[in-house]
Amino acid sequence: MIATGFIGATTLAIATNVINPIESTPTAKTAVVNTAVPAQAPVQALAVNQTAIAPVSQTLVNGNSTEAAVNINAISAQIVTVKQALTLADDSHVQLKGHIVKSLGDEKYQFRDSTGTITVDIDDELWMGKAISANAVVTLEGEVDIDHKPMKRVEIDVDAVTF
Repeated sequence: MIATGFIGATTLAIATNVINPIESTPTAKTAVVNTAVPAQAPVQALAVNQTAIAPVSQTLVNGNSTEAAVNINAISAQIVTVKQALTLADDSHVQLKGHIVKSLGDEKYQFRDSTGTITVDIDDELWMGKAISANAVVTLEGEVDIDHKPMKRVEIDVDAVTF
């Protein structure tokens, strides 16, 4: 039986059977243990979706330690260079800023920034009927798409184009 009294205290009653060697009949005894716990400061809870509304650069606070969010790529797109995008894991959300330099056909284009070039897959409807030149600066938001057959190929599957 466990009973609670005031905040932070628990009283525990333990019943045991003891056999009296002279009478050989069980006798019930009860031991009472009082485990008083010192009052603690109230715990301030973080919102479960705090990282969904915090900027990418912020970290989560857990007790006295600070930890980086483990799912930061799932939250919002990181602004990266082509060189960085080529090293990221499959399905990583990215944002690239640079130039579409040429069409490769079948909704694929060559994208270039100051660090290199990468193939991007942009659905026709994302262009919203706008024609752009090779010197126009665009921002692409999408996911890294890695294929390993017949050899490793990294592309960006674009979800949004900003002119």
